[in-house]
Amino acid sequence: MDLADTSVDRWIRCLGNESLLQPLWDSLRFNYRDYLRSPLFPVVLTVSSYFLLCLPFLVCDIIGDRWEWVHQFKIQPSRRPTASTLLHCAGVTLYNHVFLVLPASVAQWVWRPPVDLPDHAPSLLELIAGVIGNLLLFDFQYFIWHLLHHKIRWLYVTFHAIHHNYSSPFALATQCLGGWELITVGFWTTLNPVILRCHLLTTWTFMVLHVYVSIEDHCGYDFPWSTSRLIPFGIYGGPSKHDVHHQKPNTNFAPHFSHWDKIFGTHADFSFITAVK
Repeated sequence: MDLADTSVDRWIRCLGNESLLQPLWDSLRFNYRDYLRSPLFPVVLTVSSYFLLCLPFLVCDIIGDRWEWVHQFKIQPSRRPTASTLLHCAGVTLYNHVFLVLPASVAQWVWRPPVDLPDHAPSLLELIAGVIGNLLLFDFQYFIWHLLHHKIRWLYVTFHAIHHNYSSPFALATQCLGGWELITVGFWTTLNPVILRCHLLTTWTFMVLHVYVSIEDHCGYDFPWSTSRLIPFGIYGGPSKHDVHHQKPNTNFAPHFSHWDKIFGTHADFSFITAVK
């Protein structure tokens, strides 16, 4: 019992230790100060993270069933993206970033002063709590947005239908979005850390993690290390649940967690089903 108490105390001290992340934060703010203070930095961080994190899944899609160990985790093993579908999604993504994200970023760079970098890093507990809080808040916001854009046909056809061109999702389909959806997602991702008054290090960590889990949801593979397998009790949806949404679009509206779909009766477990057009 004493050993258990000691272990718990150590974990509490570690999580609450405000100096644990300080060396990392000092290195960042002293060596890359001008870059980090730029209003363009969050945009560069998320866009570069998106394309880099898509690469491993893209390799899996290109190699396909020739890599048997990977192919066994394919959610819809008989379906994989063609070269034309990959190029289409890449084209839509690049178009949105060039004609929407870039102008908005430049405008923000011109109008918004450089941000101040705080002297102190967050504690590990503050960082973890901030990231989880941002994911939960975004999950609620997007659930409502997503539900409305499926229930109201005009919203679906006008703004969201492009994302459902593929009933078997893949990594590059993550940001195959209409401009309105991309702007909405970017707005919440930027605003929520401000609402929750997060440290900049927490904000950037959330942004990169959010990009990763969004790609993972669309990757088409349910690997043993998938987030949904690491988080117990079915709390987190993950790629298999989101795959169901692309097959049965009136289910599994929440982007990450499962509780809102269970509350509103839109939750569906994974099964191999015929895609609904």
